[in-house]
Formats: sequence, structure tokens, C-alpha cells
Amino acid sequence: MSQESIYLDYAAATPLDSTVLEAMILYFSDVFYNPSAPYEGGRLARDALESARSEVAQVLGAKSTNVIFTAGATESIQIALVGLLKSGGYAVIGATEHAAVRGCVRDFPSRIALADNRGYITPESVRKVIQDDTVVVSIALADSEFGTVQPIADIAHMINLVRHDRREKGNKTPLYLHSDGSQATGSLELKTSRLGVDLLSLNASKCYGPKQVGVLWVRNGIVLEPLVSGGGQERGLRSGTENVAGAVGCAKAISMAQTMRYDENRRLQELRTYLLQQLEQIDGLVVDGHPKKHLPGHLHVHISGLDSERVIYRLDIDGVYIATGAACAANKGKRNPALEAVGMTPAEADGSLRISLGRSTTKQQLEIAARAIKRAIDLERGL
Repeated sequence: MSQESIYLDYAAATPLDSTVLEAMILYFSDVFYNPSAPYEGGRLARDALESARSEVAQVLGAKSTNVIFTAGATESIQIALVGLLKSGGYAVIGATEHAAVRGCVRDFPSRIALADNRGYITPESVRKVIQDDTVVVSIALADSEFGTVQPIADIAHMINLVRHDRREKGNKTPLYLHSDGSQATGSLELKTSRLGVDLLSLNASKCYGPKQVGVLWVRNGIVLEPLVSGGGQERGLRSGTENVAGAVGCAKAISMAQTMRYDENRRLQELRTYLLQQLEQIDGLVVDGHPKKHLPGHLHVHISGLDSERVIYRLDIDGVYIATGAACAANKGKRNPALEAVGMTPAEADGSLRISLGRSTTKQQLEIAARAIKRAIDLERGL
């Protein structure tokens, strides 16, 4: 990406923060040792790994022993959901869940909790599809397509009522709540006790940390079947020599994102409002997602009948980078199921654009980007 380019796809990936990189460098070179090694170098690496674990635990308001480092949120989700479902039972997932969640339950019995036309999933919607053999519910803190913030604490309260009802009936089937917090790490509070979740997945690459590093937090008492056998690292759930540099960077990125989130949320919300004011002048443009309960830097719009992929290509030539559909599905020639889940017609889904702002976004960039977007749309419409 050139210096003149304007990047507006932070929901897909964020650049590595220089402070995060600085914290990691030592563990790429000087302290490169295996954390399981008994000598001093190994102890130094192990101390760094456990310090990173404690740093994440402090953000979550949890014990460090419940924090597992993984190779990103996709693996965290896999360990959580497949680890529970391998023993039997049904899953319930939200209609707007990321492909990582949908892919996990593909080979297991599952049901879908429907979203409304804003991408919002209510506790009542989840309750309708929980049955006596449901063992896990997975609803993201905020979805990756529309940025709609879900009522996780309310869903957790409902699940507690279901658990109580099961006990009254003598049903011993456990029921757990998992949430993918990848998109929300820099915007929402992550205290697990307040969220009421049993398992939480996070992704460093969504909050200015290294790619292919993530976290799975697991509440005490939950037994997961490991997907890979080996040396028993990470509570036996992710065997293999630990990525110390990645863990250090992940912890630093998550901690920084949470420290900065109040001021950054306010700044991003102001920028989003400004951008929307510029784009609302476009004939036929519809804003998607929840009007109030959304991530501050996330904007999803559509224009029915527009070929959004061609608009993206035109903007690419102009050095403006935005997305159509979630990044994990955008290049597969298939519509994102999240778009269908909120009732979009094929013409509306094909005309959808996702714009996500980040730490480097400025008002001047948005002014230039808005003009480029309007110009690209006009060209595509033949105006």
C-alpha cells in the first residue's frame, strides 16, 4: 500500500502497532528459546509467555490459568466449539456469525438463531432454538459484516435460566455460551464476568497485533477435547512449542486496545458520522446494521442493483481500499450468508459495501475517499 493510499478495511486486518512490534522483537532474536527448556534461556522465554498470559487475564478480569494462546481466532473458535461438540449434542449459532464459526459446526448438528433486519440477535431468538440436547451457543460480541453489537450479557442471563430449568427437570446436559470477540476487542469491554460467557475467542490481528495469534479464554470446570495431541502445552489444548513473540505481541495489542478504547471510540464515531453525511448524498444508498448498537468505526451500506465488486476494483485503482462482504468470503464468488440472514435480496447483497475505520483514519482521508466512492458509483451506473 502506497503512502497515498487510503485504507478503510480495518475490520479485515490492522497494521502491526510499532509499540507491539518493539515488545516482540526481543523474542524473535535474543530470547528465542523453547519455553519448556530447563535452562536459563528457556526460563526467560517461559517467564515472558506467562507474563503475556497474565496481561491478557487482567484485561479479561480472569485467572491467567484460563487463558490459552492460539494461532488466531479461527483456531480458538475451533478448539472451543469442536472441543465441546465432539462428545455429542447440538450447537446454536447466530445467523450472522463469521465463517470460522459456521465452518466449525458444519459437521455437527446445529440450529440457527435468527437475526432481525439490523443484524441484531435477541435472547428470545436464541431461546427459540435451544433444545434439551443443545450443549453450546455461539454468538459474536459484534458481527464482522454489519458491526452490530449483540446483547451478550442478556443472552447469558437467558442461558442461566435454561440451565436452572434443566436442573429442575433432571436434565444433566451442560449448556455453554461461547462468543467471538475478534471485532470488538478495541471497542467493547471484555470482562468475562460481566459478559457472562463461558468461552471467549480473541484475535490479535484485529487490534493492531500480529497475525496468526489469538486467545481462547475458558471458564473453570469446562472440559474440552483437544484437537491435536502432543506435548500438552496450553493446558493440553494446543500442543506444540509456544509462539512466545506472538503471545507477547498479542497481549500488548489487546491491553493497548482496551486502554485506548474510550477516546478512540469517540473519535471513530465522529469520523463515521462525517463519512455517512458525505455518502448519504448518493441516490439509493441504504445504511445497514443497527442504528445505535454498532461498532463506532464500522459502516455497512448497500445500493440495490449496484455491482459492488466493480466499484471495489475502481476504488483500488484510485488507492482507496474498502470491502464488499466479509473478507473471508469476498473472493469465493458466493454471497455472505450474513447478508441473506438480514433479509437482503440478491440485488441488495450484490450492491453492499463495508467500510471500517481505524487508528490512522483521518477526516481528510474520508473526504477524499467519499469523493472517490461517489465517483466510482456514478461511473458504474453510467452517469
